[in-house]
Amino acid sequence: MKKTIGILAHVDAGKTTFSEQLLYHTQTIRERGRVDHKNAFLDSDDMEKERGITIFSGQGIIEYNDSTYYLLDTPGHVDFSAEMERAIQIMDYAIIIISAVEGVEGHTETVWQLLKKHKIPTFFFINKIDRVGADVQRVIEDIRENLTENVCDITENFSEGEFNEELIEFIAERNEVLLERYLEGDYHKKIWLDSFIKLIKSNEIYPCAYGSALQDEGVMSFFNKIDALTYTDYMEQEEFSGRVFKIRHDENGVRITFIKAMSGSLKVRDEISYGKQEKRISEKVTQIRLYNGTKSRTVEYVEAGDIFGVMGITEAEVGDGVGCLKEKAVYDMIPTLKSKVIFDESLNIKEVLRVFKVLDAEDPALNVKWEEGVQEIHIHVMGTIQLEVLGQMVKERFGFTVDFGPPEIVYKESIASSVDGYGHFEPLGHYAEVYLKIEPADRNSGIHFENKCHTDYLTTGHMNLIRHHIFEREHHGLLTGSSLTDLKITLMTGRAHNKHTSGGDFREATYRALRQGLEKAENILLEPYYEFKIKVDIDHMGRVLSDIQRAKGDFNPPNNIGNKVIIIGKAPVATFMNYSTELIAFTGGRGTITLVFSGYYPCHNTKEVIERIGYNKNADPEYSSTSIFCSKGQSYLVTWDRAEEEMHCLK
Repeated sequence: MKKTIGILAHVDAGKTTFSEQLLYHTQTIRERGRVDHKNAFLDSDDMEKERGITIFSGQGIIEYNDSTYYLLDTPGHVDFSAEMERAIQIMDYAIIIISAVEGVEGHTETVWQLLKKHKIPTFFFINKIDRVGADVQRVIEDIRENLTENVCDITENFSEGEFNEELIEFIAERNEVLLERYLEGDYHKKIWLDSFIKLIKSNEIYPCAYGSALQDEGVMSFFNKIDALTYTDYMEQEEFSGRVFKIRHDENGVRITFIKAMSGSLKVRDEISYGKQEKRISEKVTQIRLYNGTKSRTVEYVEAGDIFGVMGITEAEVGDGVGCLKEKAVYDMIPTLKSKVIFDESLNIKEVLRVFKVLDAEDPALNVKWEEGVQEIHIHVMGTIQLEVLGQMVKERFGFTVDFGPPEIVYKESIASSVDGYGHFEPLGHYAEVYLKIEPADRNSGIHFENKCHTDYLTTGHMNLIRHHIFEREHHGLLTGSSLTDLKITLMTGRAHNKHTSGGDFREATYRALRQGLEKAENILLEPYYEFKIKVDIDHMGRVLSDIQRAKGDFNPPNNIGNKVIIIGKAPVATFMNYSTELIAFTGGRGTITLVFSGYYPCHNTKEVIERIGYNKNADPEYSSTSIFCSKGQSYLVTWDRAEEEMHCLK
């Protein structure tokens, strides 16, 4: 049986040390490494050793009893949470490591929310019970209060398939049929074991154990219980399907595409398909590698449940479904900051851009953009630590030095009312016309497309082209030039010419139609918001509520628990991104805060942002709302405010 187990935690909870013990006791490694000794098996990158944190998701392979375990060690620092989320989507089970001293911390809650969203069955391991101040029962209550009430301690209550009555009662309370059996005194071992396993798999129960990874206490006992309580049911006989979750380049620059096989099998020289449904790409696999830490071995064959790297796949993106899996993964951990890349003028700008495109393939959250108007490379990031790591990575891998401008907020734009957009592109020898209906969509829903055009007016191929041009890039809004979002765009009709319509004509007409519609709309500037959860002594409640209001946030009625208060709400990233430092200072370190990106909402200071950015909608080289018509062999321009009256589709 093949199982993928992810190890997740807030930074410094002992995740990598836990993994080292597990790998050692299962004879995967000969010696245990330590983060502080810079020799951890899964933290193999020089930057990870230097900083003492996990930056990249590492993989170990454990052969234990009758199962093969793919162990994923994920980053614990918030700046690298996008890397963590990509690993989460291929996990069968997860282990959250929590410090017995610090308890549930901010990033722990972020991890938990992601695991819940992706329905990953989860175990908890309370670590560092040897430290002064450790309190296991307080941490279990912390889990019940902040994460889930359905947590149960299996450290002593479950062993070798045997349950004590306290655990049986806990299981029975979560299922009516089992409750009847319990009340009847039916303690048949197999019934309770099978039920426990299924309730864990269905995310109805979350087992917990405790120990000390550093002192080698409780780790293997915990893993033996995981071995007994987990299962997978991959379909090896079905057609091959998988998910791309990571892309790396080896020391020679050769691209390696990492895939988790969900069904079927794959052999060297097989062809696999990937990419957008309307434009699937097929390529031949030239090599398959199984990775264990930094070491790899080539194999001829992999099957459902395996995690492996392939060579020969040149264009697949992180999140792509491959084979018969068509859907692309959607990720929640979206960077809210952007920065420009600063480099020496002696460097070839095309080479610098090429390097960042390589990094963008490995981490698509970077969203690398070449801004033609200002001749700059812009990237999106989670925070300043990520920028430091990026700079070091460029130096070590590519041999030149870069710096970065101060991180700025990433804004987006939308509209408040429905409008019609018209675009016409008819220089001599070309012809295309597009009529779009543009409507506001639900907040944080992205861009949607609908086709209402009849084939009497456009061929299916032309309609598909227009749809492709809507989604092929991010479109600029009029207020700040930021990306458009939360729109429903409907193709109403259009026109083509049998002789003159050629490649690119519908791109020009579609862009102009979209832009012309925006000129008539009520445009809205959106900014990123955090959803926050703050826990402080009740004496600090007044100060916190005042701070939230000053930051233009809002909150739910506070929830009192003893002498503590929990405040949940929403606030702009721009005003709240540094609040954790302030909170720790005035609460003497006793206050806690969790910040999770919650989406884009109307900007709290639109006028100020527009003035600061200074975007000129009439000077954007990539977009124009002006249509081009032709009469008597001469082309002429028609501005957006007069375009509608000239459109052929309305005559």
